[in-house]
Amino acid sequence: MKRAGMLRKVSDFSDFSRGHWLQELLCQGEEPSHVHSSPDGQHLLVLQKSRPPPLPQVLAFQRHGISGADLERNWQQPQPALVGLLFLQSPVPLASSALALVWEHGRTEVWHFVVAVGWQLLQTLELCQGARARIVSVCSQGASLVWCEERPPLDAHSDMSKCAFRFCVCTRALEVGEQGVQLGTVRIVLHNSPEYQVLATPQHVFLVPATASFATTSKFLLIWHPEKAKLTITAPSVGFIHSKVLRSSSESDFRKLLLGSVGLLSCLAPLDIHTSAVSNSGGLLLVSTKGAVNVVEPDGTQRHIFDLERAPLAQGRPIQLKTFGSILACVLAGVLYLVDQNSGRLIEKKILSMKEVHFLESPGEEDSIQLLTQTGIYSFSFSKPEDSSRPEPCLVEMVFEEACRYYQRRSLSSSKLTVEKLKKGGVFQAPVALAAILQHSLFQKHKPARGLQDTYAKLLSTMSLELQSYMSLELLKTCVVCAPESEVESYCEELVEQEVSRVLHSDMDKDNLAYLNSVFASFPKAAWKATRSCLQLQQNGDGLLVARATPEVWKKVLGGPQQEEVGQNGVVPLFELICASFLRFKPKWLPSFVELTQQYVSISWAYSSKEGPEGQVPLYKRALGVLARKNKHSEADDEMELELLLCSKRPKAILQALHFLICLKRWQRVVEVAEKFSKLSPLLNKEIFTMLLAEFAQHRELDPYLDMLWPLCPADLTASDILTMVLQHLPRSQEDPVPFSSEGSQLTVGLLKPLLQRVVQRPCVQDEMYSDALQSSTFPPPTPPREH
Repeated sequence: MKRAGMLRKVSDFSDFSRGHWLQELLCQGEEPSHVHSSPDGQHLLVLQKSRPPPLPQVLAFQRHGISGADLERNWQQPQPALVGLLFLQSPVPLASSALALVWEHGRTEVWHFVVAVGWQLLQTLELCQGARARIVSVCSQGASLVWCEERPPLDAHSDMSKCAFRFCVCTRALEVGEQGVQLGTVRIVLHNSPEYQVLATPQHVFLVPATASFATTSKFLLIWHPEKAKLTITAPSVGFIHSKVLRSSSESDFRKLLLGSVGLLSCLAPLDIHTSAVSNSGGLLLVSTKGAVNVVEPDGTQRHIFDLERAPLAQGRPIQLKTFGSILACVLAGVLYLVDQNSGRLIEKKILSMKEVHFLESPGEEDSIQLLTQTGIYSFSFSKPEDSSRPEPCLVEMVFEEACRYYQRRSLSSSKLTVEKLKKGGVFQAPVALAAILQHSLFQKHKPARGLQDTYAKLLSTMSLELQSYMSLELLKTCVVCAPESEVESYCEELVEQEVSRVLHSDMDKDNLAYLNSVFASFPKAAWKATRSCLQLQQNGDGLLVARATPEVWKKVLGGPQQEEVGQNGVVPLFELICASFLRFKPKWLPSFVELTQQYVSISWAYSSKEGPEGQVPLYKRALGVLARKNKHSEADDEMELELLLCSKRPKAILQALHFLICLKRWQRVVEVAEKFSKLSPLLNKEIFTMLLAEFAQHRELDPYLDMLWPLCPADLTASDILTMVLQHLPRSQEDPVPFSSEGSQLTVGLLKPLLQRVVQRPCVQDEMYSDALQSSTFPPPTPPREH
């Protein structure tokens, strides 16, 4: 872990040509100067828009005693404003720096610097094709210029909504050579768009909506990938939204680009951007008005880095942002913040006595930051921790940070608990003990192990298996990064299995559940294999599904956060995640899995207990909800719905399944289900028989199955009960009944005769009660023989 050293002055203005003049410009400017440093750090450009016309408004200063003619450029007030000072990509044989000055109306001056000669004007160009075009933002991307220009409508009384989309994003190749400048043709990236600020990295261009942009379009960012000719839509609140390859100019229309995402974009909140800048890693740094610093990656994902201040930032309050290696440097209101971009850890917060501060480029020196102020050049270097040849592991630092958050939430004191206080206080021993064990375990391969206290040694023996699991997981992550493409899939499957197993053996809170959702979404096949392994799902010799998972794992599967607890943000409970995997990779196993879970629930929780999963929504209904969310419905889904209803063995679900089968007119299956589930309870038997007798009275579809249907008749039904039910469900005929109808669809007494005979001949209940007494020997019993 890097630690900041002291802020020290390394040089005054003698490093620059005309250093005294540079110092005067920085000291006497009424408004902050715009300072631009060349990529090699040898040249410094200063732009001062408030200076009167006779004085130069753009000045170039050379560093380290480089001789040559100076660059001084001024212009009269009627001339349009300068919108860009860009250092261009210069060919290596030229061994010089190239600079482009871009004005609002498209006029561009290309200058180059040659050692011992100085700055020379190479060529004056016109970027825009239309005379009425106005450039609002410009950047340099590789060997091209990218800019956003305004194209005013010809009709002065045009609709304001149409005027909002009067901008166009263009690009044009610009190559600086020894003979001059070669300018390519104009290529339109996006037309009919709102106003954008363009910010370039070596591989991508970020399009950030202007503050005065149209309200409905200032909710998302655009990322242009020049090599792939692709535009990506992303929003910090939801991440990646959509991407499209622009194959022709007709596809570059802004409104057509958004056509498929209008519904989602309309629900987003407007962007909260105070300051934006690009990082050296290719991301876009965004500072909100609340002081939150985030980075948007080229793939559209967003990551939070740090919070600068709690108070809202004023719109005109300047913020300086610059990245040096993995360190983010930020100057706000005279305070310098140094933050580790990877972990979001604040390395140093230093109050500066200088009014105006500018970052200088220092190539090859990632361990130091150079600042240009009104009194000279200062350097802020990083040092390694004392008494250690290696930096402290991030895992150890994370232990103390997590402990700070944990104890702060439970503290009644208003004072803020920091990592330093936690390490030195000696009050909380748990993080100190865990950090010592981790330090000992993680460093024992690199240098001799340090001695541990006896109490720590006992804890280490208890945690040894967990530490081995962690080390193997870290090793596996390294293998995934370094493995060839052919082996990445197998490593990913192993990594996902370890991650799923780890989460299933930890507390299943909302964060872990959201993490599992992302794992199942990113690696569906690997997550399915991990689920089978963790639950030990397999088929036995009879073809039945069995699971040998521990009770703790079952409780995580069934007793985690439910849908009403996780909200409607796309996160679903773990049981639903596993059911979705079954539907995708092994749908035939899903009913058996639901049946297994119900068996476990009946053992672990009391019947109708509200603490258990069955006390809220039955498991078969949750599985049916997963089935209903499928995009396409097929006949196999109907069969799956039937199996889920029947596997529940609940009376209402069985009757619902029978009703579904009757609607599908699958009579053979109707009778089979009736025979199987009538044995569960007499009450369910009576409900099933009543339903089928009503169907029998209405049509003749069940006639072939009467031999299987009549044995299901409940014992408490009499012949009069049967006749009453039949008469109630007879279909109503519009014509008068005919004694002898030629149609074969009417119910006859002959069809009911076997059932009625069966009921009449069946002994009544009272006869059965006294059957033992009635079937006994003669009454009274015979006299026993006498004994002689």
